[in-house]
Amino acid sequence: MRIAVTYENGQIFQHFGHTEEFKVYEVEDGKIVKSEIIGSNGSGHGALASLLNDRGIDVLICGGIGGGAQKALSERGIELCAGQSGDVDEAVEAYLRGELVNTGANCSHHGADHNCGDHDCGDHDCDHDSCHSGPQGKNVGKKCRTHYRGTFNDGTQFDSSYDRGEPLEFVCGAGQMIPGFDAAVADMDVGQIVDVHLTPSEAYGEVDPSAIFTVEIARLPGAEGVSVGQQVYLQDQLGRPIPVKVAAKDETTITFDANHEMAGKELNFRIELVSVG
Repeated sequence: MRIAVTYENGQIFQHFGHTEEFKVYEVEDGKIVKSEIIGSNGSGHGALASLLNDRGIDVLICGGIGGGAQKALSERGIELCAGQSGDVDEAVEAYLRGELVNTGANCSHHGADHNCGDHDCGDHDCDHDSCHSGPQGKNVGKKCRTHYRGTFNDGTQFDSSYDRGEPLEFVCGAGQMIPGFDAAVADMDVGQIVDVHLTPSEAYGEVDPSAIFTVEIARLPGAEGVSVGQQVYLQDQLGRPIPVKVAAKDETTITFDANHEMAGKELNFRIELVSVG
């Protein structure tokens, strides 16, 4: 078996279509016997699937990846574990132990009993092209400071940097923001104000039924004291915290919902670009 991981400085690179290197592992009898780092040769996301196929890759572990690239990998029979982050070596070892929690998509049999994710780009099932190709614009890759006000379609405000008195700072196009927000800021001018309406796919994604899962209370020490509606944190096998809401509970089992609280919602933002560094 040959496993490839999107690679940057020992970490899983978060944007499949922009990865410049892969770390490739050769596995025999469930053990790593060899590894090497290969370049992507500047290939775009469409050609990367062919590159991996030519290298005899059986499994790809990566961060964010779009639907087109997923389809290309599937057509070549390459198993996909998307939505991962952290140390590349630890991720591969976890995969080989059957412990790698799939926070992305298409990890067919080496995941846990459920898909957990926080639905922020880079740590979730990125089924839109903006995750792997990224937004286009003069501000991409630059540190941006924005003020914003977020509302639901009925006009109810859910968040505002103005109320906090401090602009939001992030690197545009680095996957730190939801896709639609990133795309809106990518080509703005300093001082400009825009109003954008985001569909769920441009925001926190649709509600994922597979992110709702039930476990036995006996398997979770301390679960006896939680109540329905409470938000708690679980950990995956790599020690990463997963925020979940208690959806239901009876005497022996507890059901968690790992969908982001904004999943499935249309959102509106008024965005003001304060500065670009």
